[in-house]
Amino acid sequence: MVDEEGTERFEARLEPQYEDAGDVFTNLVKGIVPSKRAATRTMRNVAEAYFTAIEFFTSEFSADVSGLRAYYGYLINKVKIIRITTNSLARALKIFETINDRGVSLDAMDLLKNLLFIKTKASDFDKLKNKWKVLADKLYGAGEKPLRFLRYFIFATYPTVGKLQEDELYQWFIDHEAMVGYGKSPLKFVESLSEAADAYLHFLVGKGPDGNVHENVESLSLLAGKSIRQHLIILLAARTLPSEIFAAVCQDTEDLVFVYMITRQINREFEVYFQNWASEIAAIKTLDEYMRLSERTFAKRRGELATRFTREFPALDGRSIKQFQLRYVLAKLTQYMDLAAYGRRSAGHRWLSRYCDGSANHIEHILPQTPTLEVEAEFGPGAADLSLVWSIGNLALAESAINQSLGNMPFSYKSTVYPMSQLLLTRSISAQISIGKTSIDRALHSLQPFSCWNAEAVRNRAMMLASIAEKVWHLVPSADVRAGTSELAFDPQ
Repeated sequence: MVDEEGTERFEARLEPQYEDAGDVFTNLVKGIVPSKRAATRTMRNVAEAYFTAIEFFTSEFSADVSGLRAYYGYLINKVKIIRITTNSLARALKIFETINDRGVSLDAMDLLKNLLFIKTKASDFDKLKNKWKVLADKLYGAGEKPLRFLRYFIFATYPTVGKLQEDELYQWFIDHEAMVGYGKSPLKFVESLSEAADAYLHFLVGKGPDGNVHENVESLSLLAGKSIRQHLIILLAARTLPSEIFAAVCQDTEDLVFVYMITRQINREFEVYFQNWASEIAAIKTLDEYMRLSERTFAKRRGELATRFTREFPALDGRSIKQFQLRYVLAKLTQYMDLAAYGRRSAGHRWLSRYCDGSANHIEHILPQTPTLEVEAEFGPGAADLSLVWSIGNLALAESAINQSLGNMPFSYKSTVYPMSQLLLTRSISAQISIGKTSIDRALHSLQPFSCWNAEAVRNRAMMLASIAEKVWHLVPSADVRAGTSELAFDPQ
């Protein structure tokens, strides 16, 4: 460019909106290529755009210098840039919104940001810009989709809205300005979004809304993994409730998600339920009030699926679900029996992650995956049947040292090793469990040991585990069970 004194200077024409862009544009002018691993998201975005342009030129023109010159000639002679000057930033933002309503539009997150700027006083622009950047950086930094968060926030915060797709979010905000209140207080609205995003991101890693470890959220997170997200609607709605109610909501949500998984229901269905229940949950005041709501929502739906669950669980094949979910199932069953015997006094038994730890506990196939001739002779017909090998009745958790010693050995040998396990459910495969307290012994009496291992034993153990599963995931009503405290259907004390 040429300045007012006629001196020619070479400088960047673009000025970044955010300070964390640093001197990335100035460096580009100097020929310094940005790094895709730059310190800030703004700088990484610029780097991504730069390399996208370079990739385009390389793929389209390669060594074709004349073609590249023709492209440049067309660009500077045929493409026009129109500058529009307005008398206020609000007017400029309105024009921006109008222009982006044509062609390939911006997503709802960008348009919502622009809408908030339109509603904000000029003196608060910097505050809004900084608050919005903090919000966006949280979501992008965690690798989470901002539009999914925005959609779930709406479901969790406002009365039932019906079907709402991501490309409809911006129009929804336009139509519901009075209800949302962003027009009167855009800064306060962004703060509420940011607070919800904090809780949302904590939930994703198994923590409570305050960022502290939380056994109920952890357990739900281990079930959901990265495959299920709809439960976040309910957790967002419940995030400000008293701790005992929040824990109860988490337990109910986990139970229903698991029942849906076993009965192979469509995930979209419980998204509809969660959306419909969210606003009621957010308004709950007492645990008794919540328990009444639970009976006509979560418990009712579990009851409707109970018969199918009872039929499907014994037929569960470890190959039909993801590995982390199979580990979750075995961990929950194993934890349940330990809690029955030892109660919740031991922190080691309270946390499901202890059981799901793949380095500490391995998945043991009682009938080995690759049976030896000795195993086949002892097991009898079906030793090579993979449906038996992967049946839930043939699977257990075993401490790594014990599992390694078991190998592909026959049951006659394994039955002498299982009683050494600290995990009661695993110990009970071949040994009668007796802890020494009458109430506990009654609770563990259902764990019948096996003296031999064959196809019938696999099926019998699958039925036994199904009976336990009905209690673990609260398919069996019990006055002693209180969602959220993970108490058992019998007194573990």
